This record gives sequence, structure tokens and C-alpha cells, in this order.
Amino acid sequence: MASMPNSTTVLIVGAGPSGLVTALSLLHHGFKHFVVVDAVEQGENTSRALVVHAATLEALDTIGCGEEIVAKGTKARSINIGNRSSKLVSTNLSSLDKHTCHPYSLIIPQNLTEYILGEKLKSYGVTVHRPCKVTSLKMNENDDDLTDVVFEDGKTITAKYVIGADGARSVVRQMAGISFTDPDTGEKGDRITNLAQMVLADVVFEGGDNIDFLITMSPESFFLSIPLPSSFNDLLAENGQEVRGQIYRIGAGVPLVDGEIPHSPSKEYLQNLVDRFGPTVLSSDASVNPSSTPVRIKEIIWATRFRTHSAIAEKAFTRLGGDELQGATVAADKSTTKRGGIILLIGDAAHIHSPAGGQGMNLGIRDAVFLGDALIKHINASSLQPNSQPSSIDTDYILREFAEERHTRALEVISFTKNLNSLFGTQDKKISWLFPISITTVRDWVMWLGGKLGFMQARMAWAMSGLGRR
Repeated sequence: MASMPNSTTVLIVGAGPSGLVTALSLLHHGFKHFVVVDAVEQGENTSRALVVHAATLEALDTIGCGEEIVAKGTKARSINIGNRSSKLVSTNLSSLDKHTCHPYSLIIPQNLTEYILGEKLKSYGVTVHRPCKVTSLKMNENDDDLTDVVFEDGKTITAKYVIGADGARSVVRQMAGISFTDPDTGEKGDRITNLAQMVLADVVFEGGDNIDFLITMSPESFFLSIPLPSSFNDLLAENGQEVRGQIYRIGAGVPLVDGEIPHSPSKEYLQNLVDRFGPTVLSSDASVNPSSTPVRIKEIIWATRFRTHSAIAEKAFTRLGGDELQGATVAADKSTTKRGGIILLIGDAAHIHSPAGGQGMNLGIRDAVFLGDALIKHINASSLQPNSQPSSIDTDYILREFAEERHTRALEVISFTKNLNSLFGTQDKKISWLFPISITTVRDWVMWLGGKLGFMQARMAWAMSGLGRR
């Protein structure tokens, strides 16, 4: 592996989808003066995301990265939503064909997406330096426009731009002193108790065939089951884990009254969630399963637990320890105005939310595509300034506009996912003593009726696609 240089123009911290796409976006613009680092070895990142939506595929197409990902995924033309016993609505994504060349949701696990992006980056001769854990950021002593990034092993790299793509617990964000809270409450967690903690797993079923993309709502929780593409089996085989049979991603909200989810959920634990919250066609109880044939989890490929909450960085652009330019000019005497190295946040480092709707990785990838363009504009604008004296022209407006636009988009996605959480997490309570009908029953009726209306289906497809909030 090539050794890491002592300095670079752009340092990308984090080699998940957002970090990799930032690098590929810069390469698309012909820019190669960057370094990519990640805190963990290849393959140690957990995989949660599963769906790439139309708006994200369009963004990837602009930098020449969409085709390879589409080739390895499965195109879901509809998303079925129902209660445990019946389908209530099927969102027909083909209604998007008037707006995009990708009228579908692409089913592809995050680790397969990362593998494809990583191989493409490797084809350009770019090395991701691992494991390189950032421990601190500090202003360079000789040039306050630069940042010294210090790693756990003591090595330091100096960069003009530091991109924090290092996830929800971003060290870059913390070192830059940027707050990270729920935009509505200022707190660190959502208050929907039956969706406050979740479990995800990739499993093989025994006895179940041709299970579609299903989102199942129940009075206590919600459950999803999604068939994964065969290319995922191929990737596992390449890594020495051969799996025979169709792999499904399952997920469920676990009510807080159940206690904390085990660190490594067992087959029995997951089966209990399927039987309690999943569609009856997946039940291991033959008396409940409409086919009279029990369906059981045969094998667990991977499982994880996590808590769901929403948070957004106070700002996605700042200058480390210096003064952000808010006007058209800076003081001519640079000794009294320290600018600081540029810090930018994208992906989970900038915003997190519930996985409802599969929007997280999508938003982060779009952040990265647009960041590449903004960085090139800023680099080019800065290069036009004379080097012999401090610049009196504010070029940071380019990055401020980028950060403000992405902040707005993140707020929109957080609001969207909270609304979905409210829908999926509806409590089974009576409306009132005058109307002894449960809220979940009313919800199911409304969804069933909405599913019969073409314009409602189109609206749901549009909302999921991200095309209205690129």
C-alpha cells in the first residue's frame, strides 16, 4: 500500500459511500490532489442501508458511477405496505417514468455498493489508507488556512480542506466543535417508543418462497422483508462466505418494554420478532401461516441492533479555529483575522434520522456528488486570488451556499422520515369512548383507500424517490 503523504489539498475522512463518492466526484472533475482515510480495515463497516432511489442514481450518473451499481442491484418496481394479514397498498414506482430514467428503487446492500465504489476508485489508482483513526484537528502553525490532522499512530497530515464523512459519531465534527442535535427538540432522540430501537439482519428462510418487498405494520411495531440480489451472494462467496439460497434483509422495531436488544441477536430472538411483527406468510406457526406451512429462519448471515434518532449538524461548513467570512471582504491585515482551515461535513456526520424510507445513504451520496462540484468551484476561485497578499474577496460563499442547501435538504428528509415513523409506529389506541375504533384500524382504512387512487400512489412514489429534494 502506498504511504500516506504529509500534506494534501483535500483530506476525506471516512470511506463509506459518502467519502468514496466525494473522491469519485473530484476525479470526475479531473482533480486528484486528495487523500482518503478510514478508521477501520476493509470490510469492517456494518451495512444498514439497502435501497438506492432514483434521485441518487441520477446524481451518480452525472459522475459516471450509476451504471455499475444498477447492474448489480435488483429493480423494485413496487413497494408493498400492509398489516400482518393483508396488503393495504402497493406503491407503483413506474409512475416515475415521466420524471426519471430510473423509475424504480434499486435493492443493493450498502457493503456491495461500497465494494463497487471502492473498486472504481481503485481503478483510478487511488488507495484508501486504513486503519487511520483521526484523534485531533489543529490549526497549522505556519499557515492558518491549513489544518493539521493527527492520527492515532501519531502521524500528521496537513490539508486545506478536511471532509468529515466519518459517520454519526464523527470525530471531525466533534473536533470542529459543531453541535449535533434533533432539529425539532434539541435533544438526541426521537420519542416514538416502539421504533426507538431496531434490529436488522440478513437471513435465509426455510419454507418460504418468492417473498416480495414487504413493509408490515402491526399495533406494536413495524417489520420489513426485502429479497436481496444474487450479486450479494457472489460478494459473500468472494469473501469466503458461501451462502446457498435467497438472502432476505429483515428489520423490526423492538418495543422498549421488551428490554435492550441483545448485542448479537440469535436465530431464536429474530424468529420471535418475525412471528410477532412480520406478515403471517412468514410465521413459523403453521396454524397462523395462511399456507399452513411454517417458515423459519434457517441461517443468519449478519445482524445488528441500533437506536433510531434524528440529529443534524448546526452547520456543515466552518473554518477550524478561525473566522468564517460572512461579508464580501476580510480584513486586509491578516494578523488580526485568522481564517482557519476548511471543514465540511457530509452524510451521517452531517445528519442522521430513522431508516424509514431508506433515505440516509441516499442523502449522503447526493451530498458527496454536489460537494465535489462545490469544492472544484472553490479551489478554482481561490487559485485566481494573488498569493503575495491576503485576499480581500470572499470565495467562501461557494461553500456556504453548498452547506446551506444540503442543510435544507437534510431537514426535509428528517421531517419526511419522522412522518413515516408516525405512520408506521401508530399506537393501537381507541380514538375515544364515543368512537371505539382503534387508530391503527383508521390508518389501515385510509391507506387502503389511498392505494386505490392513482394520484396518491404517484405522490408516494415521488416522495420515496427523492426527486423533489435532490
